Amino acid sequence: MALWQPAPSPFGFRELWCEELHSLAQLAKLRARLRATLTGSPTVVHPEREHWSERLVLIADELTSNALRHGGAPVATALSRTGDRWLLAVSDSSTAVPPEPALGRDPGLGGFGLYLVADLSARHGWFRERDTKTVWAEIEADA
Repeated sequence: MALWQPAPSPFGFRELWCEELHSLAQLAKLRARLRATLTGSPTVVHPEREHWSERLVLIADELTSNALRHGGAPVATALSRTGDRWLLAVSDSSTAVPPEPALGRDPGLGGFGLYLVADLSARHGWFRERDTKTVWAEIEADA
């Protein structure tokens, strides 16, 4: 079974915001917005308590940078929530190529972000809709 299977986005989440990005240079602003939404501060204030939020920031960085590099701008990154579960969904216009983790590559050449996202998330998947591909990951907040 493939690591990244086609799967619809989970139901029951309420979108909090969606940000359009056009370049990798905008990732720092996206990370700050995520941190501010999740913890109230755009920077890490309590690293001993913010493990789950930093997992989500890392997932956002990986999925959004992949979309910008391989899917092309503009990219839309959306944050949604239900209870203590958070959903990050990243959309781009590259519908021809599904997310595929690197195989048989020297680790020094990179390309292992999708493995990282799969490991850090409770669930993950992707789907195509009209002219858009969306890759998503769900995590649960720590108590």
